[in-house]
Amino acid sequence: MAKHTHPFHMVDQSPWPLTGALSALTLTMGLIKWFHKMNPNLLMLAMFITLVTMIQWWRDIIRESTFQGNHTSIVMSGLRWGMILFIVSEILFFASFFWAFFHSSLSPSIELGSSWPPSGISPFNPFQIPLLNTAILLSSGVTITWAHHSIMENNHPQSLQALFLTIILGLYFTSLQAWEYWEAPFSIADSAYGTTFFVATGFHGLHVIIGTSFLSICFIRLMFFHFSPNHHFGFEAAAWYWHFVDVVWLFLFISIYWWGS
Repeated sequence: MAKHTHPFHMVDQSPWPLTGALSALTLTMGLIKWFHKMNPNLLMLAMFITLVTMIQWWRDIIRESTFQGNHTSIVMSGLRWGMILFIVSEILFFASFFWAFFHSSLSPSIELGSSWPPSGISPFNPFQIPLLNTAILLSSGVTITWAHHSIMENNHPQSLQALFLTIILGLYFTSLQAWEYWEAPFSIADSAYGTTFFVATGFHGLHVIIGTSFLSICFIRLMFFHFSPNHHFGFEAAAWYWHFVDVVWLFLFISIYWWGS
């Protein structure tokens, strides 16, 4: 391979964008078949291809960063800006859900009984599971910050402990939300209230699962000493994403669970 005289990382050709796109297409087709109560084999195949693509792609990036030294300070700056812009796009993504919720709730139509929540809907008590989940996510924000500062201070045992606690809190949140959905007295088909509630909280739950996976990979890397006080953007990006998930949940709790009920 020819050497270059610039600080940028020229990425080698990779099959993973192609396999990722094909797995996304297959996943969509598999979900459609599954929704129509057809054979779920295509969905299982798509999930397997997606998982393999994720693992292989992560492996390549870890090699480029940790073992090959391709992530220079300029490359890291580009990665930081990329993560910032990604989180901004996620904020706008959730803004559309809040827009739909307030559009329906501030001026409920005749079809909704001119009231919010609509007639016949029994909303959740915001001071039960939703309040507990709020405490869990706020606590996880504390533990992820603890882990970050421990990495910057080169305190490996404490960084492992704090990150492990964050992952456990994320799993606990997901299990409680799954239980809440299972016990829900209304469904996504129950007027605009059910639709906005389950789409907004469901996508947030999906982001918690993604964030927990992100942190789990960072935990494995941390065990193998891949992060140093001056070179740990992989973890930093996961921490930013997790703080974004925390803040979105606060808005969901205040607007949809508390005010909206």
